[in-house]
Amino acid sequence: MIHLPYSLVIEATNDPDFFGFYSPDLEGFSGVGHSVEDCLYQSRWGMEDHVKTLQEQGLPVPPRNPNPTVVIQNERKPELAAA
Repeated sequence: MIHLPYSLVIEATNDPDFFGFYSPDLEGFSGVGHSVEDCLYQSRWGMEDHVKTLQEQGLPVPPRNPNPTVVIQNERKPELAAA
């Protein structure tokens, strides 16, 4: 079972020791980890902290995702401009 309040995208980078992550459901939430497991762990607690910060600042908090997903993919590369 996924114990996250929001969906999560984990991206493998060119550096095998680092993964980036962000939530498409929770604007402004992102981070890095040393493994997929580390990203999941950091995300669980980081999302709670992020929501608390939004609340403290009086900013809107998106509703929890009732069916969050975790996607693991390669890092997206910026598309080259057409010549």
